[in-house]
Amino acid sequence: MAGKNERQRRIARERYRRQQEQRLVRQRQMRRRGLIGVGAVLAAALVAFLLVVFLPGGSPKHPAASASKSATPTATAVAEPAHHCSYTAATPVARKVSFPPATPDYTASYQATINTNLGKITFNLLNSKATCTVNSFVHLAEAGYFNNTQCHRLVTSGIYVLQCGDPTATATTKLTCSTTSNIGAGTPGYDFASENLTGAKYPAGTVAMANEGTATSNGSQFFIVYKDSTSGLTASYTPFATVSSGLGIVQNVAKDGYSCQYASSGGGAPKKKVIIDSVTIKKT
Repeated sequence: MAGKNERQRRIARERYRRQQEQRLVRQRQMRRRGLIGVGAVLAAALVAFLLVVFLPGGSPKHPAASASKSATPTATAVAEPAHHCSYTAATPVARKVSFPPATPDYTASYQATINTNLGKITFNLLNSKATCTVNSFVHLAEAGYFNNTQCHRLVTSGIYVLQCGDPTATATTKLTCSTTSNIGAGTPGYDFASENLTGAKYPAGTVAMANEGTATSNGSQFFIVYKDSTSGLTASYTPFATVSSGLGIVQNVAKDGYSCQYASSGGGAPKKKVIIDSVTIKKT
């Protein structure tokens, strides 16, 4: 009987030992999964950080609106609506155009219609909040600066924008995302300071200026927010218009994604080509 009891105790000890080993194995597996989860979160945070840094124009290469200048002017706060605007020479020049008038019509209301191959997208321009930006956009539109160009950059993660306004990306250009391409670096030959940044948010329908990462590097490039991007964007990009109709066109372009990815920053060339045939301005 004693021998039988001893065998039972030995079997029980062995079973307990195996259970403990299995428990330790499970604990190690759980810890490992937890670390993987943390790693995934950190990786996602890094991606979001890079998108904010490089978007939509923080990189000195495409698809940023970069400009090489001998000197960078200092941005000064101006009361809006501004009664005077300053524009400074910049390169590279994507399409030759004169400087906008230094005296804007700050009492006017403007509506812009972007006539594209996919339909019309209409903006209400925020002239009382970003007067010099609107003054420039209206000037470029009336000069035909945006005619026969294509929107060259789509971002579908972290922030949700379609970027346009560089005539280097002509209507017939095949966008390849090549690191040697100048697309995304073009300026109208001038740049100017940011406006309307206090408390700036970027909900769907916002139209804002792209820049090269400084408050005085706005030119011609702009982006349309097709899905709320407030959490992904710092208040560094001048909101100068809101989409009143046609946002669904941009959202459908976003659904198709991009054909190639830019190496230097987030996003890539839209699969569905968006050609700006012309931009018409209605002033009231």
